[in-house]
Amino acid sequence: MYKHKTQIQIRFKDVDSMGHVNNANHFTYFEIARVNYFNEVVNETINWSKQGIILAHMEIDYRNPILLTDEVWVYTGIIHFGVKSFEVGYQIIRIVNGVEITVAEGKSVQVCFDYETNTTIPIPDIWKQKVFAYEPSLKR
Repeated sequence: MYKHKTQIQIRFKDVDSMGHVNNANHFTYFEIARVNYFNEVVNETINWSKQGIILAHMEIDYRNPILLTDEVWVYTGIIHFGVKSFEVGYQIIRIVNGVEITVAEGKSVQVCFDYETNTTIPIPDIWKQKVFAYEPSLKR
């Protein structure tokens, strides 16, 4: 399980005709959690018109359905740093009678990118420092 936790508000539009949250929404929940992680852990101002990150890969394993009235959270954490890319892990849970039930797990790969030169760039050292301070068990 990951350390960082983001609550997700399930919207009526997320639910399909079967009464379940449509599986495509899980990727949006990952994105919400990833942005929240960066805002809270990395906490660096990013000029997205110059440099930032791009999503290179995303995968998910579905375990259980989510319903409109469920209390849903996403645990998020950095799994691995490369030179120019890093991997984020996710676990979506719903809470039923005080018990956390895993509904989906996944991961994504983000690449640091310079939009002005249209090239990949190394991960900023300050990002790594802040993540390692937040997640000291992460391998360096």
